[in-house]
Amino acid sequence: MKLKVCGLSNQIEVQTCINNNVDFCGFILNYPKSHRYISFEKVKKLLSIEKNKTQYVGVLVEPSLEELSKFSKLNLDYFQLYGKYDDSSLKEIKEKFGKKIITTIQVKSKNDIRAYKNIERVSDIILWDSTGYEKSLSWNHYWIKDIKIKGEKMIAGNITKDKLSDLSKLADIVDVSGALETNKVKDIKKIEDFVTHVKKINNEN
Repeated sequence: MKLKVCGLSNQIEVQTCINNNVDFCGFILNYPKSHRYISFEKVKKLLSIEKNKTQYVGVLVEPSLEELSKFSKLNLDYFQLYGKYDDSSLKEIKEKFGKKIITTIQVKSKNDIRAYKNIERVSDIILWDSTGYEKSLSWNHYWIKDIKIKGEKMIAGNITKDKLSDLSKLADIVDVSGALETNKVKDIKKIEDFVTHVKKINNEN
């Protein structure tokens, strides 16, 4: 099970993730409603940190072509996209901007899960998330249990340490943010503790 820590906003948070071999670091690029949003200049600075094997992910909510163009110039490995996409529109984005793609499906009911069929050919990773954006809402992660896709499966939505053992059987990657915060600020100790817990579960499996 791989780990993505999302909503990073300063150097010590990013460096902590890199030092602890977190697989993906996520940055909120164009959604100012979120308390995790950071400016273009700030994210540019954070992305200059030597990342070793960690991958950098730019999170974009219904981005315009201008925004995609602007953010494609940053040192990002992936665009994580929220919005209405299909394989055709994703292929266009991928070819035009040269980034790997994490496509997000926002899940409210079990029927929403099936939307992956429209995006599975081109998405490198499919993320099933809640409809909460910056709020960590819960949904039934077991709905994706039997889904098989070409790329990797990622899940988000109120993921906490106590759920990890079960989630490791459902998805390749867990995407965590709120569980690593104290008063809406990333807590370094919580990040380190969470990473330790993921490694423990991986060693057991």
